[in-house]
Amino acid sequence: MKWLKRFLPRSAFSQTVLLIGSLLLVNQLVSYVSVAVYFIQPTYQQINQLIARQVKLLFVDGVDVGREHLTMVDALNAKVRDDGMHIYNIKQAREAGVDRAIHYSLLSAQMSEHLGGEAEVRISQGKDFEIWIRPPQAPSIWIKVPLTGFGEFGLSPLTLYLMVIGALSVLGGWWFARKQNKPLKRLQKAAIAVSRGDYPSPLPPSGSTEIIEVTNAFNQMSRSMQQLEQDRALLMAGISHDLRTPLTRIRLASEMMVEEDEYLREGINHDIEDMDAIINQFIAYIRQDQESNRELGQINELLEAVASAESNRDGDIILDLNNCPMVPMQSIAIKRIITNLVENAARYGNGWTKLSSHFNGKRVGFSVEDNGPGIPLDQIPKLFQPFTQGDIARGSVGSGLGLAIIKRIVDRHQGEVILTNRPQGGLHAQVWLPLE
Repeated sequence: MKWLKRFLPRSAFSQTVLLIGSLLLVNQLVSYVSVAVYFIQPTYQQINQLIARQVKLLFVDGVDVGREHLTMVDALNAKVRDDGMHIYNIKQAREAGVDRAIHYSLLSAQMSEHLGGEAEVRISQGKDFEIWIRPPQAPSIWIKVPLTGFGEFGLSPLTLYLMVIGALSVLGGWWFARKQNKPLKRLQKAAIAVSRGDYPSPLPPSGSTEIIEVTNAFNQMSRSMQQLEQDRALLMAGISHDLRTPLTRIRLASEMMVEEDEYLREGINHDIEDMDAIINQFIAYIRQDQESNRELGQINELLEAVASAESNRDGDIILDLNNCPMVPMQSIAIKRIITNLVENAARYGNGWTKLSSHFNGKRVGFSVEDNGPGIPLDQIPKLFQPFTQGDIARGSVGSGLGLAIIKRIVDRHQGEVILTNRPQGGLHAQVWLPLE
């Protein structure tokens, strides 16, 4: 049963279509069998019985053979009252197409009962519907009985009925399944948008009662999350504003300190700069980089700009740029990613940083490498969580929001960020952005 589950559809739409299609197939088979048993078979039996009566009438008074040099075929043809019925000998029957007719054992058995001996019935269905009978009274002859209009009356309506009903049923099932799953598809897209920090307009309630209830619950959740984000942003903006005022006063007060306390003033200014940087990280994390729309940009230009801006740092910055196409992105946000990664490499590395660009045919990527101590493998997945740092290997400087901000920006671009340790030592941070 496990191998069967791999081939079964998993989406609700596909499962609904499969269920409706299976039910319709069973209905078609039952309809076909019912019509065949209760309509076609009795019709065949009645026709078979009528033809048997006509054949019996040919042999009621015997066949006058020999008089006026008449053969059996000629004598029987002379007794035929129906213009459509015709008698052939074996050679004539083959020339008329008896060999191309299909043998029916059921009809042959019924005809044998009616004629009182072993008979054979064949049917040819071309332009005309013709029944061939070889009677037991004269096994050396074939009797052909054409049935005008039988093909139109017997088989075609059934086939046409089944085809039309089947097609309409499948189309109706497809339309029903599509209508039922359309609200779910819309709900899925909205949920993905909310997970990326975009809050769409409330979804219109439509579909079944259960789907309407889920849609209303989702709209309520989306409004609550949006309000929570707004409240958090307002809270952080207020905190940053309120903190910067006393920080400015402390900085001014430190500038008024005497020269004997120079070491103390430097320490205070350093702490103020760290606190100001942490506040800026909080604000950047709350903003989620929604301040600009995506536009086509060149990743190599951003790498060169960051390398040029960071060239005054101690250490070497190496650029390894490859030909990359334009990619839709928020240039300011992507530049912030590169800057954060370069700052981390300068902070935790040993004076060597490498910036590279890549293109694999579907995605454009860039990477930042350092030659520091690296990060234990079990800690790498946790680094993207807010307020988490690689304390054991790389110190504990900052607020722990740098990689969380990077992860948010990359997720909003439907991209991927990968952290690995270099075989030579150090960390290799790689970011991939899709072309579409």
